[in-house]
Parts: sequence; C-alpha cells; structure tokens
Amino acid sequence: MTLILCTGLLTASSIASAADIEVPRGGWRNSGGEVAGFRQPVHYPASSVNAEGQNEMSLIKGRISSNGKKRPGKLVVNGAAMPLSIGEGGEFARPYSFSSGSNSVEVRSPDGSDVKRVQFYDTNTSRPNARLRVVLSWDSDGTDLDLHVISPDGQHVFYGNRVVDNGGALDVDVTTGYGPEIYANTAPPKGTYHVYVNYYGSGDNSKALTIAKVAIISQEGTLAEKQQSFQVPMRKPGELTLVKSFTYP
Repeated sequence: MTLILCTGLLTASSIASAADIEVPRGGWRNSGGEVAGFRQPVHYPASSVNAEGQNEMSLIKGRISSNGKKRPGKLVVNGAAMPLSIGEGGEFARPYSFSSGSNSVEVRSPDGSDVKRVQFYDTNTSRPNARLRVVLSWDSDGTDLDLHVISPDGQHVFYGNRVVDNGGALDVDVTTGYGPEIYANTAPPKGTYHVYVNYYGSGDNSKALTIAKVAIISQEGTLAEKQQSFQVPMRKPGELTLVKSFTYP
C-alpha cells in the first residue's frame, strides 16, 4: 500500500482572520502630544460616520466579514455595545475618544461568527477622561435619530449645538443607519441630566419603527464605573421622547 500525503500551500489570505482591527493596536501606548478631542469633523448630510483625517490615537479601524448581508456588525468598547456600520468590502472606521488607562475594543460580524478583540493601555495620565458618556444607537437602516442631553446647568447638547461651555460635546452626527451618536463630558456638572431622543426622519419609509438604545456610562475607567442601558421604541418621525433622567454622580 502506498500512502500519499498531499500538502497544500497556505497563503496569507487563507490563514488570515475574517476579522481584523488595524487600530487601535494591543499593548502599551502613550497618546501624549496627540490631539484627540470629542468633537469630530462632520460632512452634512452624511451617509456614514466620518473618520477622515482622524489620528490613530482616537480611531477604531479594520475589516470584518459581513457575509454578504447588509446588516451592521457590533462594536463593544470598554463593555458598551453599539452597532458597527460595515462597508461593501467589509471595512469599518469609527472615531472614538479613549480614556487613559486600560481600554478594550471588540468587533463582531453581523451573524456573530467572527470576533476580534484588542486590549491596550494608555499611559498618558494627562489625557482628559470622559467621566460621563451617553451613547445612542438604533436598530434600523435609513433612519435618523438624534441625541439630546440637557445638563443640570441647563446647557443643551444636540446636533445644532455640539459643544457647550461646561465641556459637554456631541461627536459625529450620524444622519443615516444605526448610529451611534456619543455625548461625552470630562468634568460633568453635578445634578440631574435629561436624555431625549428625537426621531428626526425615516427616508422613504415614513412608517418605519425603530428601537433606540441609550447607554449611560459614568466614571468610566474607575472602580466606581457604572453602566446603564435603556431601549425605547420610536414609532414616527417627529417624535421626541424622554428616555431617562438621572443624577450625576
């Protein structure tokens, strides 16, 4: 009996993971000297999140299989989950202002079969950390939801007033798809906050029902960190809904 062993050639493409995070990279880094504010460039009207010109210290970028389906993937940053818009070639890019210290990033394909995780530590202790984040995402494409946050001193952050005097800021205003829109403040005033969601538009489908998901993260990156998540159905364009009133700290 003759035993024949057949060996195939392994190419880089055949052994490469179906999910890859180009940035951020794992390990230790220092973001000192890099400008990484919460306010990002916006081109309106926008069809996707704009990451043009963003430096690597405040960017999530890579590629993941969409399995031929036009659905969002999932992005999980420091435990907070949000939809991830994926391009036709599987590419994704999302501006994000990370805190100093330990950070984790995970991306998942739409069907959950492909997962990639990265853990890194930013040693830049002078970097301002977001002590309060409010993350809005939603579950239907072709719809536009807007995040509104009113702080205890009466300052109102939304797409028309993205940066206010107390340090609160709204990042990219996403006008289609799944979001997310993120409010962040490095030194939030103490007191009661009100979080509203406005169902701004639904494109050609005026009867589209979409589910808004709001995550509230306080004291991020500390032992006192707290995350809360709320889901609210948005039934018709023009609807403004109070999702949550909460007290900080």
